[in-house]
Amino acid sequence: MDKPTVQQKLEQRKLKPVNPAAFRFMVGLATVLFRKKYNVHFTCVDDITPYHGKPYIVVSNHASRVDYVFTAPAFWPDTFNFVVGYNEFFRSHLHGVLTQMQTVPKKNFTKQPNSIRQILRIIRDGGRIIILPEGMSSISGANQPCALGSGHLLKSLKVPVLYTKIAGGYLTAPKFNLEDRPGKVEVKVGVLFTKEQLAELSADEIQAIMDEKLYHDDYEWNKTARVKYDGHGRMAENLHQLLYWCPKCGKDLVTASAGDRIWCTNCGNAAHLNEYYDLIPEGEDSVIPDTPRVWFDEQRAHIRKLAADPGFELREHVKLGMLPENRLLKNQATSEIVGEGELWVNAEGLHYEGTKNGGQWSFFLPIKQVPTSGMCTDVSRFYTFVDGEFC
Repeated sequence: MDKPTVQQKLEQRKLKPVNPAAFRFMVGLATVLFRKKYNVHFTCVDDITPYHGKPYIVVSNHASRVDYVFTAPAFWPDTFNFVVGYNEFFRSHLHGVLTQMQTVPKKNFTKQPNSIRQILRIIRDGGRIIILPEGMSSISGANQPCALGSGHLLKSLKVPVLYTKIAGGYLTAPKFNLEDRPGKVEVKVGVLFTKEQLAELSADEIQAIMDEKLYHDDYEWNKTARVKYDGHGRMAENLHQLLYWCPKCGKDLVTASAGDRIWCTNCGNAAHLNEYYDLIPEGEDSVIPDTPRVWFDEQRAHIRKLAADPGFELREHVKLGMLPENRLLKNQATSEIVGEGELWVNAEGLHYEGTKNGGQWSFFLPIKQVPTSGMCTDVSRFYTFVDGEFC
Protein backbone atom coordinates (compact mmCIF):
# COMPACT_ATOMS: atom_id res chain seq x y z
CA MET A 1 0.00 0.00 0.00
CA ASP A 2 1.36 3.42 -0.97
CA LYS A 3 2.46 5.69 1.83
CA PRO A 4 0.04 8.66 2.26
CA THR A 5 1.26 11.96 0.84
CA VAL A 6 1.68 15.04 3.05
CA GLN A 7 -1.57 16.41 1.59
CA GLN A 8 -3.45 13.18 2.33
CA LYS A 9 -2.19 13.19 5.91
CA LEU A 10 -3.43 16.77 6.35
CA GLU A 11 -6.84 15.94 4.92
CA GLN A 12 -7.24 12.76 6.99
CA ARG A 13 -6.62 14.43 10.36
CA LYS A 14 -9.56 15.07 12.65
CA LEU A 15 -8.60 18.16 14.58
CA LYS A 16 -9.64 18.86 18.15
CA PRO A 17 -9.18 21.79 20.54
CA VAL A 18 -5.50 22.44 21.17
CA ASN A 19 -3.88 20.99 24.28
CA PRO A 20 -4.06 23.85 26.84
CA ALA A 21 -0.67 23.17 28.44
CA ALA A 22 1.11 22.99 25.09
CA PHE A 23 -0.58 26.13 23.80
CA ARG A 24 0.14 28.16 26.93
CA PHE A 25 3.76 27.06 26.81
CA MET A 26 4.04 28.29 23.22
CA VAL A 27 2.35 31.60 24.04
CA GLY A 28 4.63 32.03 27.05
CA LEU A 29 7.68 31.30 24.90
CA ALA A 30 6.55 33.77 22.22
CA THR A 31 5.94 36.37 24.91
CA VAL A 32 9.45 35.94 26.31
CA LEU A 33 11.09 36.00 22.88
CA PHE A 34 9.07 38.68 21.11
CA ARG A 35 6.75 40.77 23.28
CA LYS A 36 9.56 42.85 24.74
CA LYS A 37 11.54 42.83 21.47
CA TYR A 38 8.59 44.21 19.49
CA ASN A 39 7.37 46.40 22.41
CA VAL A 40 3.81 44.99 22.31
CA HIS A 41 1.03 46.64 24.34
CA PHE A 42 -2.55 45.31 24.75
CA THR A 43 -5.60 47.46 25.55
CA CYS A 44 -9.12 46.07 26.16
CA VAL A 45 -11.78 48.42 24.80
CA ASP A 46 -14.58 46.04 25.90
CA ASP A 47 -15.00 43.70 28.85
CA ILE A 48 -14.09 40.26 27.52
CA THR A 49 -14.11 38.40 30.85
CA PRO A 50 -17.64 36.97 30.32
CA TYR A 51 -16.29 35.04 27.31
CA HIS A 52 -13.33 33.38 29.01
CA GLY A 53 -13.38 29.61 28.85
CA LYS A 54 -16.26 29.47 26.38
CA PRO A 55 -16.26 28.83 22.60
CA TYR A 56 -15.74 31.95 20.48
CA ILE A 57 -13.95 33.21 17.38
CA VAL A 58 -11.24 35.86 17.26
CA VAL A 59 -10.72 37.84 14.05
CA SER A 60 -7.93 40.32 13.45
CA ASN A 61 -6.46 42.54 10.80
CA HIS A 62 -3.53 40.66 9.27
CA ALA A 63 -0.75 43.16 9.80
CA SER A 64 2.33 40.99 9.40
CA ARG A 65 3.91 37.55 9.33
CA VAL A 66 4.27 37.56 13.15
CA ASP A 67 0.65 38.27 14.08
CA TYR A 68 0.47 35.22 16.37
CA VAL A 69 2.53 37.32 18.82
CA PHE A 70 -0.02 40.13 18.60
CA THR A 71 -3.25 38.09 18.94
CA ALA A 72 -3.25 35.02 21.20
CA PRO A 73 -1.58 36.63 24.27
CA ALA A 74 -4.38 39.21 24.42
CA PHE A 75 -6.85 36.57 25.64
CA TRP A 76 -4.69 34.74 28.19
CA PRO A 77 -5.32 32.15 29.61
CA ASP A 78 -7.74 31.08 26.84
CA THR A 79 -6.35 28.72 24.21
CA PHE A 80 -6.93 28.70 20.44
CA ASN A 81 -6.60 26.74 17.25
CA PHE A 82 -5.23 29.03 14.53
CA VAL A 83 -6.33 28.88 10.89
CA VAL A 84 -3.15 29.00 8.76
CA GLY A 85 -2.36 28.88 5.04
CA TYR A 86 -2.27 25.29 3.76
CA ASN A 87 1.11 25.73 2.07
CA GLU A 88 2.80 26.62 5.37
CA PHE A 89 2.36 23.00 6.54
CA PHE A 90 4.85 21.88 3.87
CA ARG A 91 7.71 23.97 5.31
CA SER A 92 9.95 21.90 7.56
CA HIS A 93 10.57 24.63 10.15
CA LEU A 94 6.81 25.11 10.66
CA HIS A 95 5.28 21.67 10.08
CA GLY A 96 5.93 20.26 13.55
CA VAL A 97 4.54 23.14 15.58
CA LEU A 98 1.54 23.62 13.25
CA THR A 99 0.51 19.98 13.54
CA GLN A 100 1.19 19.79 17.28
CA MET A 101 -0.93 22.92 17.87
CA GLN A 102 -3.89 21.38 15.99
CA THR A 103 -3.73 24.22 13.46
CA VAL A 104 -6.39 24.26 10.73
CA PRO A 105 -4.92 24.27 7.19
CA LYS A 106 -6.77 26.52 4.74
CA LYS A 107 -6.21 26.91 1.02
CA ASN A 108 -6.56 30.67 0.88
CA PHE A 109 -8.90 32.32 -1.63
CA THR A 110 -10.41 29.03 -2.73
CA LYS A 111 -13.27 26.85 -1.50
CA GLN A 112 -12.20 24.12 0.89
CA PRO A 113 -15.09 22.45 2.76
CA ASN A 114 -12.73 20.29 4.82
CA SER A 115 -11.33 23.36 6.59
CA ILE A 116 -14.84 24.52 7.50
CA ARG A 117 -15.64 21.07 8.89
CA GLN A 118 -12.51 21.16 11.03
CA ILE A 119 -13.43 24.59 12.43
CA LEU A 120 -16.97 23.41 13.21
CA ARG A 121 -15.63 20.31 14.98
CA ILE A 122 -13.29 22.37 17.18
CA ILE A 123 -16.06 24.82 18.13
CA ARG A 124 -18.51 22.01 18.91
CA ASP A 125 -15.88 20.40 21.14
CA GLY A 126 -15.62 23.59 23.18
CA GLY A 127 -12.59 25.14 21.47
CA ARG A 128 -11.84 28.60 20.16
CA ILE A 129 -10.47 29.73 16.79
CA ILE A 130 -8.27 32.62 15.64
CA ILE A 131 -8.89 33.63 12.01
CA LEU A 132 -7.12 36.35 10.04
CA PRO A 133 -9.90 36.83 7.48
CA GLU A 134 -7.90 38.84 4.94
CA GLY A 135 -6.16 35.57 4.06
CA MET A 136 -2.66 37.07 3.85
CA SER A 137 -0.69 39.75 5.61
CA SER A 138 -1.07 43.36 4.46
CA ILE A 139 0.67 44.26 1.23
CA SER A 140 0.44 48.04 1.45
CA GLY A 141 0.39 48.76 5.19
CA ALA A 142 -3.42 48.93 5.24
CA ASN A 143 -6.04 46.17 5.07
CA GLN A 144 -7.16 44.13 2.14
CA PRO A 145 -10.90 43.29 2.28
CA CYS A 146 -11.75 40.14 4.20
CA ALA A 147 -11.88 37.03 2.01
CA LEU A 148 -15.21 36.37 0.32
CA GLY A 149 -17.47 34.22 2.49
CA SER A 150 -16.02 35.36 5.83
CA GLY A 151 -19.35 36.86 6.92
CA HIS A 152 -21.19 33.67 6.02
CA LEU A 153 -18.70 31.58 8.02
CA LEU A 154 -19.07 33.70 11.18
CA LYS A 155 -22.85 33.63 10.94
CA SER A 156 -22.92 29.84 10.51
CA LEU A 157 -20.65 29.19 13.52
CA LYS A 158 -23.16 30.88 15.88
CA VAL A 159 -20.63 31.79 18.58
CA PRO A 160 -19.48 35.26 19.70
CA VAL A 161 -16.80 37.00 17.67
CA LEU A 162 -14.07 38.94 19.47
CA TYR A 163 -11.32 40.89 17.71
CA THR A 164 -7.86 42.33 17.90
CA LYS A 165 -6.84 45.40 15.93
CA ILE A 166 -3.07 45.63 15.44
CA ALA A 167 -1.26 48.96 14.99
CA GLY A 168 2.45 48.97 14.16
CA GLY A 169 2.59 45.32 13.09
CA TYR A 170 3.22 46.08 9.42
CA LEU A 171 5.89 48.66 10.26
CA THR A 172 7.58 46.01 12.42
CA ALA A 173 7.56 43.39 9.63
CA PRO A 174 6.75 45.02 6.27
CA LYS A 175 5.77 43.00 3.22
CA PHE A 176 8.61 44.34 1.09
CA ASN A 177 11.42 43.30 3.46
CA LEU A 178 11.95 40.15 5.53
CA GLU A 179 14.01 41.89 8.23
CA ASP A 180 12.15 42.65 11.47
CA ARG A 181 12.18 46.32 12.52
CA PRO A 182 11.38 46.63 16.24
CA GLY A 183 9.60 49.79 17.37
CA LYS A 184 6.19 49.49 19.02
CA VAL A 185 2.96 47.55 18.47
CA GLU A 186 -0.38 48.53 19.99
CA VAL A 187 -3.20 45.97 20.05
CA LYS A 188 -6.82 46.83 20.82
CA VAL A 189 -9.02 43.97 22.05
CA GLY A 190 -12.82 43.93 22.05
CA VAL A 191 -16.12 42.32 21.12
CA LEU A 192 -17.17 42.48 17.47
CA PHE A 193 -20.41 40.43 17.45
CA THR A 194 -22.50 38.78 20.12
CA LYS A 195 -24.44 35.62 19.25
CA GLU A 196 -27.63 37.70 19.13
CA GLN A 197 -26.12 40.21 16.68
CA LEU A 198 -24.92 37.42 14.40
CA ALA A 199 -28.44 35.99 14.31
CA GLU A 200 -29.96 39.38 13.41
CA LEU A 201 -27.46 40.45 10.73
CA SER A 202 -27.12 39.06 7.22
CA ALA A 203 -23.83 37.49 6.10
CA ASP A 204 -23.18 40.49 3.85
CA GLU A 205 -23.78 42.91 6.73
CA ILE A 206 -21.41 40.93 8.96
CA GLN A 207 -18.75 41.02 6.26
CA ALA A 208 -19.13 44.79 5.75
CA ILE A 209 -19.01 45.55 9.48
CA MET A 210 -15.93 43.38 9.90
CA ASP A 211 -14.14 45.14 7.01
CA GLU A 212 -14.91 48.52 8.54
CA LYS A 213 -14.03 47.58 12.13
CA LEU A 214 -10.72 45.92 11.32
CA TYR A 215 -9.51 48.55 8.84
CA HIS A 216 -6.22 50.15 9.82
CA ASP A 217 -3.47 52.08 8.03
CA ASP A 218 -0.12 51.81 9.83
CA TYR A 219 1.40 54.78 8.02
CA GLU A 220 -1.47 57.09 8.99
CA TRP A 221 -1.35 55.76 12.56
CA ASN A 222 2.33 56.59 12.89
CA LYS A 223 1.81 60.18 11.80
CA THR A 224 0.37 60.62 15.29
CA ALA A 225 2.08 57.83 17.24
CA ARG A 226 5.56 58.88 15.99
CA VAL A 227 7.23 55.57 16.76
CA LYS A 228 10.76 55.00 15.48
CA TYR A 229 11.39 51.63 13.81
CA ASP A 230 14.89 50.19 13.59
CA GLY A 231 15.45 49.49 9.91
CA HIS A 232 19.24 49.10 10.31
CA GLY A 233 19.79 51.83 7.70
CA ARG A 234 17.80 49.85 5.12
CA MET A 235 14.33 51.31 5.52
CA ALA A 236 13.63 51.36 1.76
CA GLU A 237 15.45 48.14 0.84
CA ASN A 238 13.35 46.22 -1.77
CA LEU A 239 10.59 48.88 -1.66
CA HIS A 240 10.83 49.12 -5.46
CA GLN A 241 9.37 45.59 -5.69
CA LEU A 242 6.18 47.00 -4.17
CA LEU A 243 6.23 50.54 -5.59
CA TYR A 244 7.34 49.97 -9.20
CA TRP A 245 5.47 52.87 -10.85
CA CYS A 246 6.85 56.41 -10.90
CA PRO A 247 4.25 59.04 -9.90
CA LYS A 248 6.20 61.74 -11.74
CA CYS A 249 6.91 60.32 -15.22
CA GLY A 250 4.13 57.70 -15.02
CA LYS A 251 6.25 54.79 -16.25
CA ASP A 252 6.10 51.24 -14.89
CA LEU A 253 8.95 49.07 -13.61
CA VAL A 254 11.40 51.98 -13.45
CA THR A 255 11.99 52.36 -9.70
CA ALA A 256 15.02 51.19 -7.73
CA SER A 257 15.75 51.14 -4.01
CA ALA A 258 18.71 50.74 -1.66
CA GLY A 259 19.39 51.76 1.92
CA ASP A 260 16.76 54.33 2.82
CA ARG A 261 16.23 55.65 -0.76
CA ILE A 262 13.77 54.90 -3.56
CA TRP A 263 14.19 56.58 -6.94
CA CYS A 264 13.10 56.47 -10.58
CA THR A 265 15.76 55.29 -13.01
CA ASN A 266 13.94 57.08 -15.84
CA CYS A 267 13.38 60.62 -14.55
CA GLY A 268 15.34 60.82 -11.29
CA ASN A 269 12.28 61.31 -9.05
CA ALA A 270 13.46 60.32 -5.56
CA ALA A 271 12.72 60.16 -1.86
CA HIS A 272 14.15 58.66 1.29
CA LEU A 273 12.24 56.73 3.96
CA ASN A 274 13.10 57.66 7.53
CA GLU A 275 12.72 55.72 10.81
CA TYR A 276 9.13 56.92 11.18
CA TYR A 277 8.35 55.65 7.64
CA ASP A 278 7.96 59.24 6.43
CA LEU A 279 8.62 59.61 2.68
CA ILE A 280 10.87 62.68 2.30
CA PRO A 281 11.08 64.04 -1.29
CA GLU A 282 14.57 64.77 -2.59
CA GLY A 283 14.49 68.08 -4.42
CA GLU A 284 11.71 70.58 -5.07
CA ASP A 285 10.73 68.94 -8.36
CA SER A 286 10.23 65.46 -6.85
CA VAL A 287 6.68 64.11 -6.99
CA ILE A 288 6.25 61.79 -4.01
CA PRO A 289 2.91 60.59 -2.54
CA ASP A 290 2.16 61.28 1.12
CA THR A 291 2.92 57.73 2.34
CA PRO A 292 3.94 54.40 0.78
CA ARG A 293 0.31 53.24 1.17
CA VAL A 294 -0.94 56.27 -0.78
CA TRP A 295 1.70 55.57 -3.45
CA PHE A 296 0.54 51.94 -3.62
CA ASP A 297 -3.11 52.97 -4.05
CA GLU A 298 -2.23 55.53 -6.75
CA GLN A 299 -0.31 52.78 -8.51
CA ARG A 300 -3.37 50.51 -8.35
CA ALA A 301 -5.54 53.30 -9.79
CA HIS A 302 -3.02 53.65 -12.62
CA ILE A 303 -3.23 49.91 -13.35
CA ARG A 304 -7.05 49.99 -13.24
CA LYS A 305 -7.00 52.56 -16.04
CA LEU A 306 -4.64 50.40 -18.09
CA ALA A 307 -6.74 47.29 -17.44
CA ALA A 308 -9.85 49.06 -18.77
CA ASP A 309 -8.35 48.82 -22.25
CA PRO A 310 -9.86 45.73 -23.96
CA GLY A 311 -6.41 44.70 -25.20
CA PHE A 312 -4.67 45.02 -21.84
CA GLU A 313 -2.41 42.14 -20.82
CA LEU A 314 0.43 41.54 -18.37
CA ARG A 315 2.83 38.83 -19.52
CA GLU A 316 6.02 37.51 -17.95
CA HIS A 317 8.37 34.53 -18.14
CA VAL A 318 8.19 32.80 -14.76
CA LYS A 319 9.44 29.84 -12.79
CA LEU A 320 6.72 27.48 -11.55
CA GLY A 321 6.93 26.30 -7.95
CA MET A 322 4.73 23.59 -6.41
CA LEU A 323 4.62 21.56 -3.20
CA PRO A 324 6.37 18.18 -2.96
CA GLU A 325 4.16 15.16 -2.34
CA ASN A 326 6.16 13.09 0.12
CA ARG A 327 8.62 15.41 1.84
CA LEU A 328 8.81 18.82 3.44
CA LEU A 329 10.47 21.94 2.05
CA LYS A 330 13.85 22.78 3.57
CA ASN A 331 15.72 26.04 4.22
CA GLN A 332 12.45 28.04 4.59
CA ALA A 333 11.59 27.52 0.91
CA THR A 334 7.97 28.17 -0.07
CA SER A 335 7.85 25.73 -3.00
CA GLU A 336 9.94 23.43 -5.18
CA ILE A 337 10.70 24.63 -8.73
CA VAL A 338 9.13 22.16 -11.16
CA GLY A 339 8.99 24.12 -14.41
CA GLU A 340 8.93 27.45 -16.20
CA GLY A 341 6.93 29.18 -18.88
CA GLU A 342 4.81 32.18 -19.84
CA LEU A 343 2.27 33.56 -17.37
CA TRP A 344 -0.19 36.22 -18.39
CA VAL A 345 -3.31 37.89 -17.07
CA ASN A 346 -6.01 39.71 -19.04
CA ALA A 347 -9.74 40.34 -18.84
CA GLU A 348 -10.41 36.64 -19.36
CA GLY A 349 -8.28 35.42 -16.47
CA LEU A 350 -4.91 33.94 -15.54
CA HIS A 351 -3.06 31.78 -18.10
CA TYR A 352 0.09 29.64 -17.99
CA GLU A 353 1.83 27.74 -20.78
CA GLY A 354 5.11 26.01 -20.12
CA THR A 355 6.55 22.99 -18.38
CA LYS A 356 5.86 21.00 -15.23
CA ASN A 357 7.99 18.06 -14.08
CA GLY A 358 9.67 17.76 -17.48
CA GLY A 359 6.49 17.78 -19.58
CA GLN A 360 4.30 20.41 -21.22
CA TRP A 361 1.64 21.90 -18.95
CA SER A 362 -0.83 24.76 -19.08
CA PHE A 363 -3.74 26.12 -17.09
CA PHE A 364 -6.40 28.79 -17.34
CA LEU A 365 -8.29 30.29 -14.40
CA PRO A 366 -11.31 32.49 -15.26
CA ILE A 367 -11.02 35.94 -13.72
CA LYS A 368 -13.91 35.22 -11.30
CA GLN A 369 -11.81 32.43 -9.78
CA VAL A 370 -8.90 34.77 -9.08
CA PRO A 371 -10.20 37.37 -6.59
CA THR A 372 -6.61 38.07 -5.53
CA SER A 373 -3.15 36.51 -5.50
CA GLY A 374 -1.55 35.25 -2.31
CA MET A 375 1.99 36.13 -1.29
CA CYS A 376 3.91 33.58 0.77
CA THR A 377 6.54 35.76 2.42
CA ASP A 378 7.22 39.03 0.61
CA VAL A 379 6.30 40.56 -2.75
CA SER A 380 8.94 38.64 -4.73
CA ARG A 381 6.53 35.77 -5.54
CA PHE A 382 2.81 35.03 -5.52
CA TYR A 383 0.60 31.98 -5.55
CA THR A 384 -2.77 30.65 -6.61
CA PHE A 385 -4.45 27.23 -6.60
CA VAL A 386 -5.08 25.25 -9.80
CA ASP A 387 -7.47 22.29 -9.37
CA GLY A 388 -6.64 22.37 -5.67
CA GLU A 389 -2.86 22.38 -6.23
CA PHE A 390 -0.69 25.16 -4.83
CA CYS A 391 1.20 26.98 -7.61
